[in-house]
Amino acid sequence: MAQSKALSNRQIARAAAVVIFGFLTSGALGVIRTAAIAASFGTSDSLDAFIAAQRIPEMLFVLVAGGALGSSFLPVFARFRANGDETGAWRLASSVMTLTAAAAAVFALVVALLAPLLVPTLLVPGKPPEMQALTVSLIQIMLVTAVIFSVSGLLMAILNAHQMFLLPALAPSMYNIGLIFGALVLARAFPPDINVGGELLSNLANGAYRVQVWRFLLPDMATAGVAQANVYGLAGGAVLGALLHLAVQLPALRKIGWRLRVLPDYRIPGAREVLTLMGPRVLGLAVTQINFAVNINFSSSMVSGSLVALNTAWQLMFLALGIIAQSIGTAVFPSLSALAAEGDMAGFKQRLAGALRGVLFLSFPASVGLIVLGMPVIRLLFERGEWTAESSAATAWALAFFAVGIAGHSLLEVLSRAFYALSDTRTPVIIGLVSMVSNIILSFVFIRVIGEPGNLSRGPFAGLALANSLTTILEGLALWYLLRRRIGDLNDRYVIFGAIRAAAAAVGMGVVVWLVTLLAQDYGALITAIAGFGAGAAAFFGLSILIGIDEARTVPGMILRRVRR
Repeated sequence: MAQSKALSNRQIARAAAVVIFGFLTSGALGVIRTAAIAASFGTSDSLDAFIAAQRIPEMLFVLVAGGALGSSFLPVFARFRANGDETGAWRLASSVMTLTAAAAAVFALVVALLAPLLVPTLLVPGKPPEMQALTVSLIQIMLVTAVIFSVSGLLMAILNAHQMFLLPALAPSMYNIGLIFGALVLARAFPPDINVGGELLSNLANGAYRVQVWRFLLPDMATAGVAQANVYGLAGGAVLGALLHLAVQLPALRKIGWRLRVLPDYRIPGAREVLTLMGPRVLGLAVTQINFAVNINFSSSMVSGSLVALNTAWQLMFLALGIIAQSIGTAVFPSLSALAAEGDMAGFKQRLAGALRGVLFLSFPASVGLIVLGMPVIRLLFERGEWTAESSAATAWALAFFAVGIAGHSLLEVLSRAFYALSDTRTPVIIGLVSMVSNIILSFVFIRVIGEPGNLSRGPFAGLALANSLTTILEGLALWYLLRRRIGDLNDRYVIFGAIRAAAAAVGMGVVVWLVTLLAQDYGALITAIAGFGAGAAAFFGLSILIGIDEARTVPGMILRRVRR
């Protein structure tokens, strides 16, 4: 029998440490990116337009490829490799890459043509016409990223299948670098204030501004007519970031002897299966994108800056989620796929239980920490330039409600991959559809009972964050229940007892951090954040050791060993 390509729990932990390093790097750059954008644009209408515009290319990428491609492709690719058919595996990869890139290009062209109709009716119906026109232009620029990411996303899945995690984990950092360059360099190449169209284009033609080389990045500028149209430089940075996201993975691809080529043939063995598995997964990811679109739609009628605050809070929560859950989910997924292909369900459940316990151990202190330390951290990171104290208060307000759902998001990251490893992309979609309906209903209710209309610091947009958190928790628990019915006990006692102890330690940590922040608040945001984080980490790990949580010893030891190496 061929040697198993699955990793042991210890090897998965080491791989997760590599991925965590990538997420930490990406997270640090993400914070710099957010700070750079915030300092340049604050909570302005032009940044609202960019965030709304960015959603369409991301949605297109998700629908054509995105997570659907990786989660559907990797189990089939792993089966070919488990059977020793490397040639068939690479032919499959070539076919899937060609078909998804072509589909992304076609859909991007269609969306570019329909954008003037979609934006004012579906995306930002409550915004003035000039902002809607700006949103259309930004969408048309950034649609090319969907094609680039369709190829780059497949490369990540191929490298992960070969148990190579570092460069794929660093790829998001490259995207952040592109956006940082866009915010700090490209955006500042344009004048900060622009009168309606003709004056700008005339100045460009006369050489009054040294940005002639970027004229191709300015479609429909004459109709945009809004202040701070240098947001177009940010869109150019997004395109650059997508190219870097792809390029950083190429050295690792060469190392494994890549055999990719253009192969537009869906009859290649395994290709139809990947496309069939992608169908439900695409629908499931579309559900997530619809939830984002609902947030944009609801917030478009709220006070200016609501979408920026909501989006910034989401990014901060997602940074914690990447370190906690996406890293472990990414590391364990190839092994779950290999074990499922080999029929080793005992090993499958063992790896899965370890991953679930690990993400829950880290989720609870992350939730408490973001709730208690959100305000000083946001002030420390972003409060400069156009970003005001009111912007910080609004973001911290939304972040507290998003943080409630970190455990639910963490369960989803791991449990959904368990279903995908079993070649079941349908069950998570069905649960996701129910969750989407629940999220829309709760969003509609919560924005009417939470917050104060017209007050950015305590805006009703926090209701959208709470709706997302509650529905995500229920979605994660539903997947746990259904997976347990399918494959039997998931070592529930081991996982649940560890989670209860971790939650108790997190509550104790919260009390300590709250007291420390009260004592340190007069010394500024920097001292408050450092003191709160240090006291919180010491309190959580100290309490975890006292109540006998194994991860309190193994996780720090694993990280220290990795740092020494």
